[in-house]
Amino acid sequence: MAGLVPAIHVFTLAAAKTGCPRVAGMTEQKLKPTSQKTKDVKAQLRREALERRDALSAEIRKVAAEIIAARAFPLAIAPGMIASGFMPLKSEINPLPLMRKLADAGARLALPVVAGRGKPLIMRSWQWGEPLVPGVWGIREPDPRAPELQPDILLVPLLAFDRSGHRIGYGAGYYDLTIAQLRANKPIAAVGIAFAAQEVKTVPRTAFDVRLDLVLTENETIDLRNA
Repeated sequence: MAGLVPAIHVFTLAAAKTGCPRVAGMTEQKLKPTSQKTKDVKAQLRREALERRDALSAEIRKVAAEIIAARAFPLAIAPGMIASGFMPLKSEINPLPLMRKLADAGARLALPVVAGRGKPLIMRSWQWGEPLVPGVWGIREPDPRAPELQPDILLVPLLAFDRSGHRIGYGAGYYDLTIAQLRANKPIAAVGIAFAAQEVKTVPRTAFDVRLDLVLTENETIDLRNA
């Protein structure tokens, strides 16, 4: 596929040399409690970002997802590597066109499963066209018997992001926990996918937050690995 180079080791070596953001076991760190001010700012940014996203028409959201999928993917893809996506919720950007592109390039797909509050997500194998079952909040997910996988690329949903690689999700911290756990085991690429309207100047940071490596919007590919 145009723009995709079958050499994932290039990314892996670069990540190892540049020190991709890595949290080696959050439970081993002495984390400072998040201040109420930070919580309030995040809550306000979350509300405003959700309003902007909801205001986008269905057609604009559809076209944005197609533009992202049509653009050359910024990381090398090798047959058999694992790319985890997600099923879109409400007005979230639809990652399925991009997931299909990655699958066509040889990637093995996975989807997240909520294991419980305060726990990392479980990524289970999913092939294009396989049936899904309703999970938490009615989000479709793979059958519980599907094998658990360790992704090389993680497509990450978000409500807001900034140019230093920080994001705001829905507040449960599932992806922060998941990315931290995966990075403790192997180099991975955490790739946010969002509408350009979801960008904010600054996302308040806490000890629990982990950084994204890239963000893909309909306007551009933002490389945050050296941000």
